[in-house]
Amino acid sequence: MKQRKQKQVTYMCLAGVLVALVFVFTAYLHIPSAAGYVHVGDGFIYFAACLLPLPYALFVGAGGAVLADGLTGYAIWAPGSAVIKALIVLCFCRKGNKIASKRNWMALLPAALICVGGYYLYGSLLAGNFAAPAADIPGNVMQAVCSSVLFAVLAIAADKIKLKKIC
Repeated sequence: MKQRKQKQVTYMCLAGVLVALVFVFTAYLHIPSAAGYVHVGDGFIYFAACLLPLPYALFVGAGGAVLADGLTGYAIWAPGSAVIKALIVLCFCRKGNKIASKRNWMALLPAALICVGGYYLYGSLLAGNFAAPAADIPGNVMQAVCSSVLFAVLAIAADKIKLKKIC
């Protein structure tokens, strides 16, 4: 029982750190675009999804994105970001001894499609048409690619230090 509580505290602390990283790398380390900004915060969401149990990873994805949108003047995007980032988490798997697994490399494609498609659909809902949000597609593709590169660096580094065994 005590060991289970310690694991939960470890997961909560790690989730808190990862929410902060998602927030910082989304809200402050980004490139402004037509409708918002391009960032690499999703790379930390992918990483959290591979490291933490599902409820914690969902919190990291949705929580970090909502904080970033809400505190940078893009609060209108927060509901869409919460859903999109939660769906992205579902693409990845934390099973196994490695984060840099074939399964998680393959998850980068559906995660990118969910991000690009999700923001296109949400932008269409906000704009009231399907034409205006099309201008954001290249930025969202760039965001997915850059986040995938960050995830690759994090995954390889974490596997080298055997982070999964600690968590």
